[in-house]
Amino acid sequence: MPDSSAFDALVDAAMERRDAPLESLLGEAGSVARACHAMAERFHNGGTLVVFGNGGGSTDAQHISVEFVHPVIVGKRALPALSLTADVATMTGIAARVGFDEVFAHQLRHLATRDDIALGLSVDGNCANVLRGFEEARALGMLTIALVGGRTDHGGAIARSTAVDHVLRADSDDPRVVKEVHVTMYHVLWELVHVFLEHPGSLTPEAVS
Repeated sequence: MPDSSAFDALVDAAMERRDAPLESLLGEAGSVARACHAMAERFHNGGTLVVFGNGGGSTDAQHISVEFVHPVIVGKRALPALSLTADVATMTGIAARVGFDEVFAHQLRHLATRDDIALGLSVDGNCANVLRGFEEARALGMLTIALVGGRTDHGGAIARSTAVDHVLRADSDDPRVVKEVHVTMYHVLWELVHVFLEHPGSLTPEAVS
């Protein structure tokens, strides 16, 4: 057990690693608002949110989906959403036949429409199957939103891809911190999407300009 001063320093360091990425997110309020506005427009026009990610991101995808479909706040509107990671049989079948890189792109091709929203999560911004999902979503005409991480690589290949409309980046290379910031991000997305939908007059370009 470290002495008190050493222990305090470890705690301070752990908290500091989280402060800067959250402060960076606050600095991106405009980008977050534009992403939420675009999502609200799609929902308003009958679109569905389709979410995907790997590992911990796969459970985040399911978390996001259920929060939109079954809001934890009583009285909030339920919105259509599904997670591409929830069906193990489909995912493993696609992976066995055409490869793991295609597990999201294949599902999007057959389940989604141009009116829908593709939301993908990648801790380092370089998940090949998430990137392929965005490329397929772009080909379909979907709205595309990426939650990525990575300070050194600035969000990786996904952040640099022309297939992504809105990139929201956790400014950290620590995967634990990235995931913590992602949770905050998608809770903010949920909240602001509902704000826009509850004020239909805000669904104009001027609302976020």
